[in-house]
Amino acid sequence: MRTWLLRGAALALLHAVAETVRTDFGVRHPTSRTLFEAVLLGALVGVAAVWAAVDTWRDVPDRGRAWLLAGLVAGWGAAVLGVVGKAVFVDQTGVADLGAALTGGAAFTALLVLVPAGAGMVAGRWIARPRRTDDAEV
Repeated sequence: MRTWLLRGAALALLHAVAETVRTDFGVRHPTSRTLFEAVLLGALVGVAAVWAAVDTWRDVPDRGRAWLLAGLVAGWGAAVLGVVGKAVFVDQTGVADLGAALTGGAAFTALLVLVPAGAGMVAGRWIARPRRTDDAEV
């Protein structure tokens, strides 16, 4: 499976689950959702940043393009899956909400993948790789 498709699909699923859980929590606890949303947003940003840093550390080829395409796939995928998840588990969200999710929601999700991934790729250069010694080659 291509690297961008794997990253995009995994992050789309993760963002859709987070959106569904965030909406459900907001419905059940409307006065205490701010801290929960901040922690959830930090976790989503952290996943993309750490994954991109590991990609850089592992020297994955063409990782910049892979993360760009993954952000696009994650944006649109999370939009569709988020609407479906909210319709099934939270409230009566319908097809009318799909337009807003595919435009503004998808763009926001794509940025939540691209910006931390860029920061993670920069940070991944600073992670020291273990050096092989010449004695190890026998």
